[in-house]
Amino acid sequence: MFGGVSGSAAADASAVGGLMVPQMKERGYDADYAVNITVVSSIIALLLPPSHNMIIYSIAAGGRISIADLFTAGIIPGFLLALMLMIVAWAVAVRKGYPVQKFQGVRMIGTLFVSAAPGLILVAIIFGGVRSGIFTASESSNIAVVYALLVTFFVYRCLSWNDFIEATFAAVRTTAMVMMVIGCAASFGWLLAYTRVPASMVAMLQGVSDNPIVILLLLNFVLLILGTFMDMSPLIVITTPIFLPVATAFGVDPVHFGVILILNLGIGLCTPPVGAVLFVGCAVGRIPIGDAVRTIWPFYGAAFATLMLVAYIPALSLWLPSLFR
Repeated sequence: MFGGVSGSAAADASAVGGLMVPQMKERGYDADYAVNITVVSSIIALLLPPSHNMIIYSIAAGGRISIADLFTAGIIPGFLLALMLMIVAWAVAVRKGYPVQKFQGVRMIGTLFVSAAPGLILVAIIFGGVRSGIFTASESSNIAVVYALLVTFFVYRCLSWNDFIEATFAAVRTTAMVMMVIGCAASFGWLLAYTRVPASMVAMLQGVSDNPIVILLLLNFVLLILGTFMDMSPLIVITTPIFLPVATAFGVDPVHFGVILILNLGIGLCTPPVGAVLFVGCAVGRIPIGDAVRTIWPFYGAAFATLMLVAYIPALSLWLPSLFR
């Protein structure tokens, strides 16, 4: 749920982990188990709207891919990943004999949902507005900011003027960074097109195999490896102009490839040696990286299985966007 509001894996791991991990440790769960769930489940935030990485992918692709389609395409893969992780978390919990928490009842869920509803409406404003065509992605972000300010000031009353000023400066810094990335993406994409790098890549891969299944497997492998060494936004900028023409040349839909790309790089965020989200989760849980890595493999397996299903069953990504066309 938080991932659908933040759109950021690091924010998801930090905010949700900061609340969930200490409580799980108090109730008898191992620290590494709590951290692993927090870290890998943060990938879901990258798939569910409003994922800013989807927007960066669209821009890196030259703005030719609908952001609304990308937002919609990530929903089913996001929930599929959540289901896979739930199954693994349940299996590990049963094997290790973790305590079972008593169900608090439907009334408690309803109470919590009502209290969280003003914040969840933010998702409806962004996704619903863009998907319905009422306003563009840029307009939806402006409306969402105004709505978020009104809710935090007057409903939750958790934002002071000092916090507002600090958040404004942080937003300016982030916006400047993103605009620099976008500017570099445009220049980089033009340079690649001018030097015909994508065409050379297609020719090289055709020499390896002309089977789309094999080519897609190779692309997944390369993206997974790259994702373990670099941060996500720069990688989207670098890899999209190179690999998107290759994927489309072998019959992969650009929207489908966007979901594959985001999911691959999201898994990389949770994987050493860089693994930014893994470091965030371990910092929140106050455990060494090695402790988390030793026991995270079942969750990696769930994420990889989801990746293979999404990569080779295009309908998981393309069916929902097709309903809105």
